[in-house]
Formats: sequence, C-alpha cells, structure tokens
Amino acid sequence: MQNFTRVAENLDTRPVLNELASSPGAWDVDTSRQRNVRCQRHTRNIFLRAPVKPLPPGEKNSNNVHDSRLTRQARYFPQTLALCRAVARQRGGDLGRAVLVALLPMRKVSPHVDLGEYYRIRDRFHLVLASLRGSPVTVGDETVIMHLGELWAFDNKKCHWAWNPSDEPRVHLIFDVLPPPGQGLYVYPILGSQDDTARVAATA
Repeated sequence: MQNFTRVAENLDTRPVLNELASSPGAWDVDTSRQRNVRCQRHTRNIFLRAPVKPLPPGEKNSNNVHDSRLTRQARYFPQTLALCRAVARQRGGDLGRAVLVALLPMRKVSPHVDLGEYYRIRDRFHLVLASLRGSPVTVGDETVIMHLGELWAFDNKKCHWAWNPSDEPRVHLIFDVLPPPGQGLYVYPILGSQDDTARVAATA
C-alpha cells in the first residue's frame, strides 16, 4: 500500500465507546464542521482537541494554525484522549487535533484534500469504533476497508474520500500526530526543511 498504513489491530475500543455512551448529547454541542465544511455535511462530530482561536490575523481558516487546545467536551472523554496520547508517545511525536466523527448511514465524505501547513507536517490516524460492514476509505486510486479496532494512518494530503455502506452510523476517532523530523509516515516538511518541523514541535 502506498497511501495507507495499518498501525494496529484488535485494539480495545470499549473505553472510548463507554465514554460515548455516557455523553450522547455531545454530538449536538458543536455542529460547525457539518454546517461549514461541505464535504463533511453528512457527519456528526465531537471535538476533543481543536485549533486555538481567535485565528491569527489574515487567516481565514485553521489550516495553517499549529497550536491546539482542549475543548469543553474533552473533560468527558479522558480515556479517549489518553489513547490518542499513547499513540503519539509510541510514535515519538506530539498530539494535535482530535475529533470523534460519525458518518451517517449510506452517506459519504466527499473527495477532498486536507490543505495547509498544519496538515503537511502531521500524520492523520483513524481508529474504527463502529462499522457494521467495514469502513471503505479511498486515497487516489487506492481503497482499503478499515474494520473495528483497527488503527490506520493515511495520506490525507492527497485527494481522499470515505463511504458508509451500512444502515448504521460509522464512527471513527480521528487525530493527528506531529512526528519527529524525518520519521513521519505521510508528511511534507514546510518551507522545505526538517528544521521547520522541529521548530513547530518545540511550540506545539
């Protein structure tokens, strides 16, 4: 596979699922992603770590914002965040943004590219929490089907999309990790230098 890496399988997702079951209203707290990002209009989202705001002067979106913050909902998901941090530690990197995403039944996340300096130097991970028939994800002309308990990384800097072929929501935990210089799976150094990645890591 050129665009995907299966990092782990058979992970215990029960702690995350238990936290989700204890906070059903969390899906309705922040609907900005599905309202404002067209390719995500068929999703529901729980933000756990999000870009620091207000945005820097001149920035129209958060694509170039490196710093992340805990959201108000994060307090209800300590085990979920602990899992994200454990993966980041294992990779020798720093945790960035984190969000729980439910893709509605028989719907898709439309083809898109994650643009901006924030994404260029970070690896994106997906942990499958609920997927009745598997989670097809396509990057370019390559497709994988992710299954419950699997942790994947893929190149979100290329055109990608996802599909839920079942009649139940497909739920993923999605988070980003800033890897040590030269050790990322699918990263592209900003400004053409590994030193810049190290500089960002020092301030993340």
